[in-house]
Amino acid sequence: MVMSGEKPRSGAVADEDAPRGPNVPNAPMSLRERKKQLTYQAVSDAAIAMFMERGFDKVSVAEVAAAADISKPTLFRYFPSKEDLALHRFADHEDESARVVAARADGESPLDALRRHFLEGLERRDPVTGLCDVPEVLAFHRLLYGTPSLVARLYAYQGRSEAALARALGDGVPDRLAAGQIIAVLRILALDNWRRISAGQSADEVYADAVEAAELGFVQLRSGLGPGTR
Repeated sequence: MVMSGEKPRSGAVADEDAPRGPNVPNAPMSLRERKKQLTYQAVSDAAIAMFMERGFDKVSVAEVAAAADISKPTLFRYFPSKEDLALHRFADHEDESARVVAARADGESPLDALRRHFLEGLERRDPVTGLCDVPEVLAFHRLLYGTPSLVARLYAYQGRSEAALARALGDGVPDRLAAGQIIAVLRILALDNWRRISAGQSADEVYADAVEAAELGFVQLRSGLGPGTR
């Protein structure tokens, strides 16, 4: 699967045996930590395969633990909830917009950096843009958007993305307003792309329209946001 996941909730695991989620800042990992990371990924892969085969609500946490050959308490040390087994793949993207803003070139505005990044994502068919017709990614998106509890959890992820972007912009009231608008536009663009591909169009067929829609979205953002952001 291309997408990465949702990081474990703060405080979910408190001791030194806690696995590191994929969104932990880069640092040298010991052999022990690497083994934990491999277990983290293997458990999620097993869970998502079962969810896509049988449906999220028809698979129990006990079944996932058995398939991964670990106990339920151990599974919950890695994933605080059943939803986290699927949505942890979004963790690397949770602060993506904030990272793009923080790493932008001198003289490049936050909005220009985000526009460039999204257009580059469309070109490489990044699943986060919704413009990806890889069968495995499509199946995962159908699981996600077809499961109410996962959709509800996804909104929490988007709220954290918005908060991270607001901090990168300065965290004042205008920054929080701008972050809310930007994350909403990115969400709508990606969802529209996914819906068209889910209906049977290929990523190549949708690409030109996706670029046009993205340009329109950023034009509207530029006209509505303050000069410090655009």
